[in-house]
Amino acid sequence: MKAGKKLIGFGKDMIGFVLLLLFLILFFNIESFKNTEASIAVPDTWLTVNTIFLSIVIEAVPFILLGVFVSALIQIYVKEEWIHRYLPKNAYAALLPAAFLGAIFPICECAIVPIVRRLIKKGMPLHVGVVFLVGAPILNPVVAASTYYAFRTDLTVLYARMGLAFILAIIIGGILYVIFKNSEQLKLSKDELVGITPVTIESPGRKMNRFKQTLYHASDEFFLMGKYLILGAFIASLFQTFLDRELLLTIGSNEWSSTAVMMAFAFLLSLCSEADAFVASSFGNTFTTGSLIAFLVYGPMLDLKNTIMLFAFFKARFVVTFMIVVTVAVFAAVMTLQLFIL
Repeated sequence: MKAGKKLIGFGKDMIGFVLLLLFLILFFNIESFKNTEASIAVPDTWLTVNTIFLSIVIEAVPFILLGVFVSALIQIYVKEEWIHRYLPKNAYAALLPAAFLGAIFPICECAIVPIVRRLIKKGMPLHVGVVFLVGAPILNPVVAASTYYAFRTDLTVLYARMGLAFILAIIIGGILYVIFKNSEQLKLSKDELVGITPVTIESPGRKMNRFKQTLYHASDEFFLMGKYLILGAFIASLFQTFLDRELLLTIGSNEWSSTAVMMAFAFLLSLCSEADAFVASSFGNTFTTGSLIAFLVYGPMLDLKNTIMLFAFFKARFVVTFMIVVTVAVFAAVMTLQLFIL
């Protein structure tokens, strides 16, 4: 009976996701109708929305798939006692290894939300999950390589991005520990309770059962996350198209205002952290070096599409506090860097 209900719920999620995706693809590809006899007139701005929307979705989907499969593997194979055994007992001592752990996994901000959510459900303390949430999308080797190639003529940007991300991840995790003390901040639903109890391997047949469960959890998470990815991509594409950039570029030379503007750009553009360095380098002749660093640090920690995911799976008070802490910490750190080091 329970299995039947799970299957029905999964089917509803899958059907809803597929219908939404098909609708948006048809809606945003109305350019193809221009060559038909009806010759529907489509404003150029909406064709731009179409291009940006599809580019965000196509760019993010592979990383969402990576994230949900890692999340599913954690769900099936990682035992709660392992997390409690290997994490330092002291809350503040656990922050440093969490930051180093983020440097190992090639995961961007598109995929990090389901992974952190699953780790917290498995027993990882909230503040350690926060360190991983804000640090991993920047500190991983893929992002370091892309930043190096985009700014190989000025490696100051690379060093500042990695250094600030490491320090800020620890600081932000510590602040949120003081505020929330590892209280329960996840939103729990019936779907999230599926398969919480680990399966014990007793035979080759049981191993295959685990493999099937991994696929089930991965597909379930993908359809769950995909709905919010599409919504976030759509809103981001609207902002990118209709935002008056000329007005923002006029204040790009001031250290204070340019930093705030580039952080706003990073939030609204919702670029993948593996590719945002090349976009940032294109602003090099207009904005200050410090503001480019703010763009590269703030965007992977907090952007429009992962904010929507955070609101979907975490309590609103936690998400709002998280957004405020990340914004203030990044702005203060970048301004300190500009005033005393750069």
